[in-house]
Amino acid sequence: MSTSKPTLAVVMDPIAHIKYAKDSTLAMLLSAAANGFDLWYLELDDLYLRDGVACGHARPLEVHANPDHWFDLGNKEIRRLGDFDVILMRKDPPFDTEYIYASYILQRAEDQGALVVNRPQGLRDMNEKAYTAWFPQCCAPTLITRSMADMHAFLTEHGKIVCKPLDGMGGRSIFVTEQGDKNTNVIFETLTAYGTRYAMVQRYLPEIVATGDSRILLVDGQPIPYALARIPSGEDNRGNLAAGATGVGRPLTERDQFLAQQIGPKLAEQGMLFVGLDVIGGYVTEINVTSPTGIRELDRQFGIDIATLFITAIQRRL
Repeated sequence: MSTSKPTLAVVMDPIAHIKYAKDSTLAMLLSAAANGFDLWYLELDDLYLRDGVACGHARPLEVHANPDHWFDLGNKEIRRLGDFDVILMRKDPPFDTEYIYASYILQRAEDQGALVVNRPQGLRDMNEKAYTAWFPQCCAPTLITRSMADMHAFLTEHGKIVCKPLDGMGGRSIFVTEQGDKNTNVIFETLTAYGTRYAMVQRYLPEIVATGDSRILLVDGQPIPYALARIPSGEDNRGNLAAGATGVGRPLTERDQFLAQQIGPKLAEQGMLFVGLDVIGGYVTEINVTSPTGIRELDRQFGIDIATLFITAIQRRL
């Protein structure tokens, strides 16, 4: 790049459609700009490979701490992605084949000189639900299977379970069922497509009602000292802000610290600099590596600046 300032490109969903007060990616971009980065903006369809070279139709980006006018974009320019100092991959799930194809392009950008956060290989390897299997000491009983018979046996063993697809986000298609529920068969049929698709079932954790589904944020393997407990509404089982849960900050417990110590350093070693652990009743239920959120809520409640801790971690890596 011709500029002497470090460059940071972000790949994200349309910036015009984000929620200003809640968007963690915007917090990261505001901090990056304040720390001297020139910003560039791309969406998924701006990325391409030409003869093995990762490229993109990138637009200069300015961000503003203004809820009525939080960004300005310049004209598109063709850029070699490997020439950027940093690329943030902040595209939301679904984690589908298009997301995987984009990760191949970003891996070529990494090969060609860019620091890609989170690392593309990690994004592919660490399915946010299945990757809990690498840390069974941190998790409640969990089964990933296509077999509806095995799901029924798991339900008989535990009495009440949570059922979810492996590629969901924001609480979509998450079901709670218990023995005697006449909807159980249709839940299993729907999630497994009649035994042709893998799905996850976990023992139901009743702590979700009182203490919620807590999000612990890890920056370069180290936990932020507060978690965002997402308390379900009275009409819903799901501890997801997108599903109407209320976010309440709380200090980390000793158990939270243990979970972070078990998982954080291993993910940081693999280039996953910003990760969210979902914890219910002291058990990790998901490991979020694609585009974890929660920055703005914790910043407001505790007067911290998580995005700057993140940008500082990136600067250390550079």
